[in-house]
Amino acid sequence: MNNKNIIILFISIVIAMLGYGMAYTVLPFFITELGGGGAQFGMLLFLFGLMQLLFAPVWGKVSDKYGRKPILLIGMIGLGSAMVFFGFSSAIWMLYVAQVTSGILSSAMLPVSMAYISDSSSEDVRSGAMGKLGAAAGLGVIVGPGFAGLLAGISLTFPFFIAAGFCLLTCFVILLLLPESLPVEKRSSAVEKINLMEIRGMWQALSTPIALALVIAFAINFGKSNFTGAYALFATGRFGFGTEEVGTILMVTGLIYALAQGVLVGPLTKKMGEWGVIKLALAGSALGFFVMLLAMDYITMLLTVSLFNLFNALLKPSTIALISRKTTMTQGSTMGIAEAYMSLGRMVGPLWAGNILDVNINYPYISGAVFFLILFLVSLVKKPAQ
Repeated sequence: MNNKNIIILFISIVIAMLGYGMAYTVLPFFITELGGGGAQFGMLLFLFGLMQLLFAPVWGKVSDKYGRKPILLIGMIGLGSAMVFFGFSSAIWMLYVAQVTSGILSSAMLPVSMAYISDSSSEDVRSGAMGKLGAAAGLGVIVGPGFAGLLAGISLTFPFFIAAGFCLLTCFVILLLLPESLPVEKRSSAVEKINLMEIRGMWQALSTPIALALVIAFAINFGKSNFTGAYALFATGRFGFGTEEVGTILMVTGLIYALAQGVLVGPLTKKMGEWGVIKLALAGSALGFFVMLLAMDYITMLLTVSLFNLFNALLKPSTIALISRKTTMTQGSTMGIAEAYMSLGRMVGPLWAGNILDVNINYPYISGAVFFLILFLVSLVKKPAQ
């Protein structure tokens, strides 16, 4: 595959995830300024996750009929438009419209970029190219909060307009420099039937040997999004942090999250096994939520949030590996169901955190600690069937 094309796709994914990282850093402050609170922020994160879950498979199928490049352009133009709408929002309902638009259209970027790579690469280099896209998504999420935190010092709306400018620039790059990867003669004549959520499959999987592991798959993103959905307002309410402090902590801890997955999971799994790492991660996540309540200043907040992210990062790769090894279904179906449970956690977490945060700013982290402690205790007496 042409390196130039990989670079263009890499930049596109970074920009898409940069917008996401910026939004969840600045939006809590923006919502507060508009008279809202945790419930509104939780709903915004829920809506984004729901739109991603529903529409990512749609864009993949549509690109099979109309080609990859037009859909990538739609995704980037839509994301840029949503950023502009965020910037001009003067009421909370406008934030909802912008978030739904962002979730629907930006969900095209990653699956269609992956399809582009599948079209234009051989099997021996495909996994490496896919890995670069995953790294791009991680980079955008890591850099976004710090970037937003600094720019928001000028104005809470300024980061959105800068992100929109990046989107516009990337559109021109895609339009002028990225060739279409799917020739007309290879395109589908019609869009295939799309199942948005396999509810029956998700329920039936709970009677298989991977049932407990699927509950933990839900917990992965429930815990992480429970933290994300409460963090900015928690830090502001407890310590008076502004966008710069919030963004910097999220950026640093995001880097720790990525390094933990890339460096620690392999050696720990070899030493402790997948189930051993999962038990360690559950206990550590419960501890991480609890010690965040003991933070007294910027440094201790940074350390306690880092501790939570360090342990929480160990959960996903170990759980997915265990699910893959223990399943009695096909790998494709199994991974689809596992992703559905993680998506469900990604949606429920911020809704829960945002609503109980409005009751008491400590409740999201108290409930998070209790949730992971219960799962840890269950893991001591029960494990996936052999």
